[in-house]
Amino acid sequence: MQRLVMLRLRSNNFSGDIPIEITWLFSLRILDLANNSFSGIMPRSLDSLKALTTTVVALNIIYNPFLELYEYRTSGSGHSYNDSLWLVTKGQMLGYRENVIYFMSIDMSCNKLAGQIPKEIGSLLGLVNLNLSSNMLSGNIPYKIGNLQALESLDLSNNQLSGEIPQGLTYLTSLSYLNLSYNNLSGRIPSGHQLDTLKTDDPASMYIGNSGLCGHPLPKACPRDNPTQEPTWWHEDNSSQLDFHLGLIVGFLAGLWIIFCGLLFKKTWRYAYFSLFDKVYDNVYVFCVVTWLQWFRKPSTN
Repeated sequence: MQRLVMLRLRSNNFSGDIPIEITWLFSLRILDLANNSFSGIMPRSLDSLKALTTTVVALNIIYNPFLELYEYRTSGSGHSYNDSLWLVTKGQMLGYRENVIYFMSIDMSCNKLAGQIPKEIGSLLGLVNLNLSSNMLSGNIPYKIGNLQALESLDLSNNQLSGEIPQGLTYLTSLSYLNLSYNNLSGRIPSGHQLDTLKTDDPASMYIGNSGLCGHPLPKACPRDNPTQEPTWWHEDNSSQLDFHLGLIVGFLAGLWIIFCGLLFKKTWRYAYFSLFDKVYDNVYVFCVVTWLQWFRKPSTN
């Protein structure tokens, strides 16, 4: 069984724990146990699936039994068969033929698995599809899941996962499908990079059913976002006032500079200005003295 590359037992009535011996299948690339009644925890030694720890590029030198199968059927009958292998990924059923060997997948959806997602899953660098939806998994999403750079589809919906969404998900550059809906996740939804390109028609559907999540694309704002919501008219009025005062200051400084330069370089202007200033000063001084004498001088007595 060491050369087994695909184990597909979906849609049966299997129950009990997932046998640890599955992780001894070093050549396994597709593990499909979906739609059964498996219970207990996920195997902790997933990093023993050596074929899933390699990158897609390394598959060029690996024996492909599916390619031989399709070549035999085509050459033996004179026409090709349309008997694709159907696998669930990206929320839909897709058909694969001889290129199925490049589809590295773990699908344990629709079971009764409990406990935490093992952190060893972050070692499966060649994984393209990971579907653990519709179980009873709890705990945090492993932060090492951000190591899976080949991952194209991640479905962890309908579980009991809690904590924050790992920031590392934003760096999964191959990710084209994400579903974290209906869990107990909380905190701010990471943004930027790859996550902003997913489900652009309805991005909120990836996170619905998590009452503790906040931030874009959900309508619920995080507590530290806009602590005091101010009306729009206030911002517009404040901006107008700022522009007015800025223009007033610039105009005042420009006018002052023009006057200063005129007095500095125009001798006639300088004489006229200071003469006017002396005349105004003398008039004001005489006016103040006369007014003071009229109000405060004591009337003379005979």
